[in-house]
Amino acid sequence: MTHDLVIRNGFVVDGSGVPGRAADIAIDGGRITAVGKISGKGVSEIDAKGELVTPGFVDVHTHYDGQVTWGDTLTPSSIHGVTTAVMGNCGVGFAPCKPQDHDRLIRLMEGVEDIPFPVLTAGLPWDWESFPEYLDSLSDKAFDIDFAAQLPHAALRVYVMGERGANREDATPEDIAKMAQLAREAVEAGALGFSTSRTLNHRTSDGQPTPTLTASEEELTGIAMALKEVGKGVLQFVSDFNDPQKEAAMLRQIVERSGRPLSVSLAQSDLAPEGWKRLLGAIEQAVDGGLPMRAQVCGRPVGVLLGLELTMNPFSAHPVYQEVRDKPLAEQVSALRDPDFRARLLASEPDPNNPFVKSLLRQFGKLFTLDAVPDYEPEADRTVEAIARARGVTPEEAALDLMLEDDGHSLLYLPFLNYAQGSLDPSHAMLSSKATIPGLSDGGAHVGMICDGSFPTTMLTHWTRDRTRGPKFPLEWIVKRQTADTAHWMGLNDRGLLQPGFRADLNIIDYNNLTLHRPEIQRDLPAGGRRLMQRATGYTATIVAGEIIYRDGAPTGAKPGRIVRGAQHAPSISRIAAE
Repeated sequence: MTHDLVIRNGFVVDGSGVPGRAADIAIDGGRITAVGKISGKGVSEIDAKGELVTPGFVDVHTHYDGQVTWGDTLTPSSIHGVTTAVMGNCGVGFAPCKPQDHDRLIRLMEGVEDIPFPVLTAGLPWDWESFPEYLDSLSDKAFDIDFAAQLPHAALRVYVMGERGANREDATPEDIAKMAQLAREAVEAGALGFSTSRTLNHRTSDGQPTPTLTASEEELTGIAMALKEVGKGVLQFVSDFNDPQKEAAMLRQIVERSGRPLSVSLAQSDLAPEGWKRLLGAIEQAVDGGLPMRAQVCGRPVGVLLGLELTMNPFSAHPVYQEVRDKPLAEQVSALRDPDFRARLLASEPDPNNPFVKSLLRQFGKLFTLDAVPDYEPEADRTVEAIARARGVTPEEAALDLMLEDDGHSLLYLPFLNYAQGSLDPSHAMLSSKATIPGLSDGGAHVGMICDGSFPTTMLTHWTRDRTRGPKFPLEWIVKRQTADTAHWMGLNDRGLLQPGFRADLNIIDYNNLTLHRPEIQRDLPAGGRRLMQRATGYTATIVAGEIIYRDGAPTGAKPGRIVRGAQHAPSISRIAAE
């Protein structure tokens, strides 16, 4: 028998959680047809001897809602082994939307996810109004990987309530009924679920809180009950948990009433370093009680990248720096190396009218260098404060000198979540819990400040191979967490396992040499916009629906990816046998 593709001699970690084994994999018609010793030849063959073979990663928390309308690659996620991405998280997105609200939703996405207004204005075609029309507009397009969408609460609320919704007024029973109706229609059209935000960190670019910040329990329950009626769809929440006990009880009650799976973002905060334990405990109690609830967690700090090419750096609030901020990088570097300009800058004070930037960016004791191969669990001696002390200079001088390295391309790293005590032990504890799933990469967002679409690579390199400051995880366990577990949570039951009948979404990885590199700036967004891009070496091949989309990190040009509309059934054993 001849197969479309055969992968031979690989060390197969199949996503089920069992230890890996040497095996071949046969692929036909975009699906896996056999795993074991394959006697038949392949039209194409890959010798994976000495390499790791895994299912493609399923990233449940991205923001490609705009990027998929103007591009056909979901980078950076797809260059980190992700073969399915779920977007529409945190309650932000672009459908449903009336024409008069285009700018309103753009400013919300700009403020929440740091995607510039000119980029979105130039890139979004707005050839939709309703959410089903948005899905339709994407259904005829081809991409490098698969993706799926969730219905964003902010867009839904503004669509139904207009100015009242944007101003966070209480929804009337009629408003809730209309939102519920549209939520039913969205899920029936192919939305994987519904997302919302209840955090003050999510604001429009002009400073207004997200429209969903104070949405009532009645509103949220009404929408969740609409998903119950159609019997499908997940719920995704992010919240400040100002009253953790009350908020957690509300989320539990929504799940108890609706029966729909609900996940909520969870990370360690500097302000309450032990607070995550209480919330995780409440979710674990719910899981023990049989409720489908999970915390979305991640395996490294969430941190802001600072540099001369980026949205912010330690001198962003200094009036003297404003004189050169918008100049080309080479001119900035020249000015900052000039002794007179440098002296003026270092003698100046941050603008007192920008307290956020002034306080956030002056935390030199938490501001780390980021090497060519980044260390995301750095020791205290890598802080700007420690380096300044060793050099006998001020932290400001050290920060400036460090940013000027590599002709101004150097980056500094300021962790603000998951690193309150200078260790990733809290992340280890969160990842270990049966009540969590990996997420929070925000792929496609924060283009000038954060580059966390590489989380799946860190999960492999740091947590199964490289960590020295605490316990690691078994390789097969980490692979399962970001393949079968994430796919199943979203209802994508046709992928995430390397077993006959499942989608042929795979990675072939030079595991021993897999290396994550420092993020860089590239300018490939609409209107000439810039974004951070982080690459890795060691991905020998990434395969989507049986087609190789990347080979040794380079795109092949294949575009087998499509929008996934709705939950997908697991393959039928009888059907597989018949085929």
